[in-house]
Amino acid sequence: MTTANKITIGRILFVPVFISAVIFYGRTELDGYRVMAILVFALTSISDAVDGYIARHYNQKSELGAILDPLADKLLLVSAGILLSIKQGDLPTIPPIFILTILSRDVLILLGFMVIHFICERVKVCPRWPGKIATFLQMVTIIFVLFSAEENYVKMLAYASVSFTILSAFYYVSDGVKQLNESPASAPTKK
Repeated sequence: MTTANKITIGRILFVPVFISAVIFYGRTELDGYRVMAILVFALTSISDAVDGYIARHYNQKSELGAILDPLADKLLLVSAGILLSIKQGDLPTIPPIFILTILSRDVLILLGFMVIHFICERVKVCPRWPGKIATFLQMVTIIFVLFSAEENYVKMLAYASVSFTILSAFYYVSDGVKQLNESPASAPTKK
């Protein structure tokens, strides 16, 4: 197992710690839990960049990493989005459209992945700039909530994130349709 994959697995293991810290802060409003949530979220976000750097620059890209890396991102962002769209102590809440958009896009991607894998047997996933901006804005939105930022700023970031999440969904659908069109299985059958 590569170093990049070990870091990614560490990110996955920190997700329950983050969830616990947010829930305990919501129930007790003890600042130590909020600080713990901020530190864990920051650590996992930074380690996402680190494992990506290691995988690219030290030739450690792997099929396992291609699955684990987005899984780690989704687990953290979806759990944070769900938790922070529900009132947690004195923290501002994220508009529900934030998490609904992320979940809808991810379900669409998962279904498309399964269809393409079934028909083409191999799926090419190419991260695009709208998806990277969407992920960055999602992380910034969550950080703003954890730092108890003004609710208007949180909403502004959340809606910007929603816009890029929707745009990235169009790119994923376009890429998926292209892969299906290139597959021999998409050609008309001969009688």
